[in-house]
Amino acid sequence: QKPLPVVYKNVKLDCGYRPDLVIEGRVIVEIKAVERLTTVHEAQLLSYLRLCGCKLGLLINFHVSMLKNGVRRIVNEFPDSAFSANSAV
Repeated sequence: QKPLPVVYKNVKLDCGYRPDLVIEGRVIVEIKAVERLTTVHEAQLLSYLRLCGCKLGLLINFHVSMLKNGVRRIVNEFPDSAFSANSAV
């Protein structure tokens, strides 16, 4: 897990955001092992994407019989929005 710093009005906030994997500062991978993925899991990943200013994320659930059934691709339609953190990951 990589800590995700959040800066608000030039103050660094330690909010405890920790995406599982950040690849090349462009793709966030969030790993789960749950019976089924919910909208809460998708919202968590979308929040990470917005805070990082990233466009693409993968939500991977290992609690499935075939791994391809446990992968969801999440796209942040607003990577440069006001939700983005001021610091790079």
